Amino acid sequence: MADSTKRVQKYRNRMKAAGLKPVTIWVPDVNAPGYAQKVADAIAIVNASADEKVILEELSNTKIEG
Repeated sequence: MADSTKRVQKYRNRMKAAGLKPVTIWVPDVNAPGYAQKVADAIAIVNASADEKVILEELSNTKIEG
């Protein structure tokens, strides 16, 4: 077994002993074609909403003054 493989296994064993487990998370690729436009469209929808402040407070879980 290569040194890096042993090191990774040792690390994983420590994490497992600490009650943790590995998780794979798929997230949007911010460099993908069309991603910036999708974000801009979503922002425009929120900004055009009469409930913009409420929506942003819900998303951020923070009270917004003003």
